[in-house]
Amino acid sequence: MIREATCRCGQLTAVCQGEPVRVSVCHCLECQKRTGSAFSAQARWPDEKVALSGEFSEWHRAADSGHKATYRFCPTCGSTVSYVIEGWPGVIAIPLGAFADPRFPAPRFSVYEHRKHEWTTVLGENVEHSSDPAIAFTQGELRPTEQD
Repeated sequence: MIREATCRCGQLTAVCQGEPVRVSVCHCLECQKRTGSAFSAQARWPDEKVALSGEFSEWHRAADSGHKATYRFCPTCGSTVSYVIEGWPGVIAIPLGAFADPRFPAPRFSVYEHRKHEWTTVLGENVEHSSDPAIAFTQGELRPTEQD
């Protein structure tokens, strides 16, 4: 399986090989700011399964965990196409919207729900819900080497 994510103008792409190791929704305030929406949705792949091409700018910030988050975005249209967080070594996150694919696999994790807008609900029988920010690092198949 090959999936391609692009920025809005199309000059920055991320080609992802295989299935994502994690698909999640985040309700943290920083993700809300990044997306301009009430939450973010993203998929993660091992670094070696993602190839970025095109020009990008980077912006860094400290995540709630204290780890450095690095966002890669198109300098022309401003779309974030990927990001990495120190606390999740070896994986890269790609915003689901960059795939523009309504058939993309559904999220299995919904984190930072203590900051969730009351009118939002992440549906699905197999979705794990958490208001505990620390659980974002222990759910599912990924287990970072550093625990918060």
